[in-house]
Amino acid sequence: MQYHVNGELVPAEAATVNVADRGFQYGDAAFETLRAYGGTLFKWNAHLERLQTTCEKLGMPAVIPDDLHERVEETLDANDLEDGYVRVSITRGIQPGALTPKPDIDPTIVVIVKELPRAGVEGEPRWDGPAVVETVETRRNHPDAIPPGLKTHNYLNGVLARLELRNEDGTVAADDALLLDTAGYVAEGTTANVFFMENGVLHTPSLEGAILAGVTRGVVLDLAADLDIPVETGRYRPERLAEADELFLTNTTGEVWPVGELDGEQFAVGPVTEQLAKAYDELIEDFY
Repeated sequence: MQYHVNGELVPAEAATVNVADRGFQYGDAAFETLRAYGGTLFKWNAHLERLQTTCEKLGMPAVIPDDLHERVEETLDANDLEDGYVRVSITRGIQPGALTPKPDIDPTIVVIVKELPRAGVEGEPRWDGPAVVETVETRRNHPDAIPPGLKTHNYLNGVLARLELRNEDGTVAADDALLLDTAGYVAEGTTANVFFMENGVLHTPSLEGAILAGVTRGVVLDLAADLDIPVETGRYRPERLAEADELFLTNTTGEVWPVGELDGEQFAVGPVTEQLAKAYDELIEDFY
């Protein structure tokens, strides 16, 4: 494998970052995860816009290079990948050991990729079956502490949630954790947005809460509008999910992932989930 580090393709084993880099020391960095379908980056502009927003809020608005798209394409081409996972990371770079960032920035820019199976109508899902999800005690960070719209290298909140899923023998009890916000309302998974069907209406937590505006979440909401599926966003107690007719998760790599079990309660893969998953596959198929 070859990765792109600061403008150059290098073998994966040589793709290193300085230990003094602020992305390593403080999580002072922005990133985006993307999918490539048939050699085309899916929703590139939406990911780029969110990356720019994160960089601006981190006080480094001018660090995204004009050729970032080309760097990603070069990395995919170098590894002969048409269908793959892409992660773009931009750190504040190497600075003296003070916590306060310096105004002069020499960013570290890394692109890594890995192969994923073909997706779309003729492809296969990234998951083996419906997800098993457990609600955890770890709460999603309050928006007044860390804005939920930022995608940074600081993922300790999600790591702590995933640790709660670990059994004593080292196995993992569930595919993902469901996090509530500090007021006890449903937020999201560790890396996924949450949707549920109730009485013919599709529900998902509002962006006014402690959730990330997932790119896949936005695609699913657009598909729901195209399919005339009623949608409501709001704040929901976890009991609403337990009583839902259907549940599913969305993210870049998993796309539309049905939930088959939440806290021991079983859920069937419902017709609306199947309809949206099919519409998503048809959308992706246009890239092949």
